[in-house]
Amino acid sequence: MSRATPARFAVRLTPRADGDRVDGVVDGVLRVRVSAPPVEGSANDALVRLLARTLGVSAGRVRIVRGRRGRDKLIEIEGLDPAAPRARWKGLGV
Repeated sequence: MSRATPARFAVRLTPRADGDRVDGVVDGVLRVRVSAPPVEGSANDALVRLLARTLGVSAGRVRIVRGRRGRDKLIEIEGLDPAAPRARWKGLGV
């Protein structure tokens, strides 16, 4: 049984913003701001919830595969067509 290829894309996260929002794509990277501080994974959790809500998937399907301790992250979403994030945010790269 083969597994579908998950959607993957890069994110640059800014914690301690004035709200949770997706700012758009710059140089192929999705720019996201969250109000949570980068303490004990709070900003990462907020990022996962925001992306899940925005893309209409459960938070359990969104995973940070690289960059948990930095601002630059690689996100993977199981069960989502890899083209879906690129259709939503034009210019999004891998």
